[in-house]
Amino acid sequence: MITFRDISKSFDGGQSFAVQRLSLEVPDGETLVLLGSSGSGKTTLLKMVNGLVQPTSGTVHVDSQETTQADPVALRRSLGYVFQGIGLFPHLTVEQNVGIVPRLQGLPASEQHRRAHETLELVGLPTSVYGERFPDELSGGQQQRVGVARALAAEPAHLLMDEPFGALDAVTRDELQHELLSLKKRLHKTILFVTHDVFEAVRLGDRIAVLHEGRLEQVGAPQDVLRRPATPYVEQLVGRIREQLRVIADVLT
Repeated sequence: MITFRDISKSFDGGQSFAVQRLSLEVPDGETLVLLGSSGSGKTTLLKMVNGLVQPTSGTVHVDSQETTQADPVALRRSLGYVFQGIGLFPHLTVEQNVGIVPRLQGLPASEQHRRAHETLELVGLPTSVYGERFPDELSGGQQQRVGVARALAAEPAHLLMDEPFGALDAVTRDELQHELLSLKKRLHKTILFVTHDVFEAVRLGDRIAVLHEGRLEQVGAPQDVLRRPATPYVEQLVGRIREQLRVIADVLT
């Protein structure tokens, strides 16, 4: 479980807040999508889970441990982290990129290979075909799959995903969303997923937490957020998706 307790974060000594008095729980095995526009605080909230950002007040717990009391290196290695920039090492092969996390964990070479092999198979990039390739020999979608495999290679209970598909074309993004849904069913990971895309949030989330200017506007199942928006801002978001659906319906009729 990931728990935020009365979290606030200011980067300017309290003159403004990226996150304000936010409390939220992510139960084991749930995919919670943090949905909001740029500057809403969603990435700041995500980075407080792995200790890249420290809260100004309040606490974040990963399972039973408060993150500020944890060893930061051990904490980050225990969490899978996937982000839009991917961050693959260009001089390492695909298998080496994925195996670097178990290597940092001090596991033997045989275990590094096993984990790389298994996780690459999970994301549809078998090592027999892709293992010896370098990142610049892959498409953008394949690179992002390697990023997901690398995050899973640590065998984390919790997976943090910061707009991982945002830079991809629509077709590739759709494919990777479908693959993530499949992985959810097989792996039962706790996933905290950041996006500004309402369609993506509705498709992937067991629940959606809508953020605006650092505040939690609403949290609930996708159908509840769509049918019963709790604030004017959420209503505005829902209105956009309704309008997009109307446009699609008009084109198809």
